[in-house]
Amino acid sequence: MAVKRPAASRTSDDTVRVRRSYFDCRFGQLHVRTGFPTTGGFDERTTLVCFHPSPLSSRAFARFLPHMARERSVYAPDLPGCGESDAPAGKPGIAEYSAAMGDFLTQMRFREVDVLGYHGGALVATELAIQRPEHVRRLVLVGLPISTPQERDAFARQGNPAPGEDGTHLAREWQRALEARGPGVTLETVSESFAEKLRNGAGAWLATNAAHQYPAAERLPLLRQPVLALRPRDHTWESSAQARQLIRGVKVVDLTEHGSGVFDVAPDVIAQHVRVFLDA
Repeated sequence: MAVKRPAASRTSDDTVRVRRSYFDCRFGQLHVRTGFPTTGGFDERTTLVCFHPSPLSSRAFARFLPHMARERSVYAPDLPGCGESDAPAGKPGIAEYSAAMGDFLTQMRFREVDVLGYHGGALVATELAIQRPEHVRRLVLVGLPISTPQERDAFARQGNPAPGEDGTHLAREWQRALEARGPGVTLETVSESFAEKLRNGAGAWLATNAAHQYPAAERLPLLRQPVLALRPRDHTWESSAQARQLIRGVKVVDLTEHGSGVFDVAPDVIAQHVRVFLDA
């Protein structure tokens, strides 16, 4: 049963309303951002569910959601342990995160949805589509990370870095954030994402670990839905190119002018590609 907040936040576009609600899943409460047209008629198009990058939250779609919600309902959950969702017990894999998202679909009684995933969220979207082919109609994968067995082993050996009293771990994370900064991304946006990752604490590492350990090269060929792969020029640029060989009938679009943070600087560009694909 959803527990809705009393106030709804309005976007600058009067045709879209954004709300935040809580739902239940196997790991506890799931925090979800929702966008829908105020003009009604949003059931005429298939609902879109969006999964965010592993260390962040649904805030990653804050600028994108109003673009897509002009003509359909859009849901963006915080993965368990991220944002305002309850943390999972143990060390779940992508299959468990996807099953929790399946709990959400069941609770909402969706007959059919389209699914979008960004970075680690693309893996959650992939596994959900494999687990529930009867519910997932079309799939959009943005910045698809595909780890090699060697990369998975290296990440597993590294483990979750412990914080240091001198705060050097914060400086390292900030430097990584700056190095990953894409064209047009402001320092304010980098700071917001950095703060969101720190806020998630251990939950950020759990979701990131699950993404690194996911055998994407083995699972992607199992997809049977129509798939659109968008490739921003970020750390997934090379790995996401493998989609052409791994996913049957995939449509690949290279976003050569955009890198990390593409949902912040070019949400309209992403929305246009997604809209054309979903409405085909």
